Amino acid sequence: MKKYYSMVLNENEADIYIFGDIVEDWEKEWGFESDVSGLSLVNDVKDLDVDVINVHINSYGGVVSEGLAIYNTLKNHKAKIRTIVDGFACSAASVVFMAGDERLMNDASLLMIHNAWTRVSGNAAELRKQADDLEKITQASIEAYMSRVNITEDELKALLDAETWLLPSEALEKGFATSIIAASETNKAAASAQKALFSLLKDAIELQSIPKDEGTDGVPEFLEKQLHVPQEENKTLKFFNALMGGKE
Repeated sequence: MKKYYSMVLNENEADIYIFGDIVEDWEKEWGFESDVSGLSLVNDVKDLDVDVINVHINSYGGVVSEGLAIYNTLKNHKAKIRTIVDGFACSAASVVFMAGDERLMNDASLLMIHNAWTRVSGNAAELRKQADDLEKITQASIEAYMSRVNITEDELKALLDAETWLLPSEALEKGFATSIIAASETNKAAASAQKALFSLLKDAIELQSIPKDEGTDGVPEFLEKQLHVPQEENKTLKFFNALMGGKE
């Protein structure tokens, strides 16, 4: 069966990439390969035996019923669900985003929510019925949003009426997202790890009484002795040496 999305398995985690429109199953033959239907994704997801499912989203949305099917399948799965906005999560795709126990937005991404809409023709009675039906269809999405957000239902409905685009900071403030993936945080983490490494090496120098006049130059030799592996054959030692300002 042809895949209309990407899924990668890695030990106890599965990474799913929804990078297209959310369509009904029959529409896929006339759409793009990146389009995804609820049926095609649900059939694979429901039997995944993993601890974590990461769902990466870059989608303008699509059919509400398909988005709800994906949302409910993910929400009811035994695995921890982590949804990540890698670009846009609009309309039905924003409902899928709500399935995440953790809901992450990259700092350069957007969430868009609005009321359900459709095209219709008919007499006055049929048009009135369609309007009533659309309100009920929208209410299903509202239930998904309200299970996560920290704003009132009236506030949420005002955002839906306005067809609102949300920056990551706004989504985080209102509870749509649980955290933001920022480049600065990655740099801070790397700096923190480097600081911790230097601290460990400093302790090792002091505890093992590496000659003070050798300074940090003695660290690779010290590690070589402790690990019993020649420095030139050990990549870890080369890494430590490079950190300390030496050459590989």
